[in-house]
Amino acid sequence: MAQNIKDLFKNEPKNDDLKMSKGHEARFLQKLKKEFPEEHKKSNRSWLLNFAASVVVLLGLSYGAFQFFQAPDHSNDSIEVADSNLKTLGDISPDLKKVEDYYLASINLELSKVKLTPENKELFDGYVLRLKELNDEYKKLIIELNENGPNEATLDALIENLKYRLNLVMRLKEKLAAFSDDTFEQESV
Repeated sequence: MAQNIKDLFKNEPKNDDLKMSKGHEARFLQKLKKEFPEEHKKSNRSWLLNFAASVVVLLGLSYGAFQFFQAPDHSNDSIEVADSNLKTLGDISPDLKKVEDYYLASINLELSKVKLTPENKELFDGYVLRLKELNDEYKKLIIELNENGPNEATLDALIENLKYRLNLVMRLKEKLAAFSDDTFEQESV
């Protein structure tokens, strides 16, 4: 049965007659130095390692502080707001951020799927011009949102702007698909 070592020492009668012989500690230290002579060299090496580790930690903390205190960038690929202190939909609530991110990601995804050729360049440029106008209107709405504060009309207008841009990109894809089908039929005749 296992016993607690503390209990064993408490119950053990104390023997005051047991004492270390004279010079025991000095002999022990001599033997210790003899067995571990590199202790002094290790302390120099460990001092150097401690210094190097401190420098690495200091550099890491400095970089982290720099990143933390750096001004946040609120601009998005599609939304370039001139003043980075302006609030966007995403700054108002997490749900609105999800909506904004969904529409912007969908717009960018659909635009990336568009195949631009010399034949459809004019059609594409017309749609891109309209998208730029909508993007400029979105920026104006963001400024209005910051000046007047969030209200239902402005939030609805921002979301409608995003919906309209996505629909415009989808129509562009449909027109380009129809345009390429017409071009293919004319070439085959």
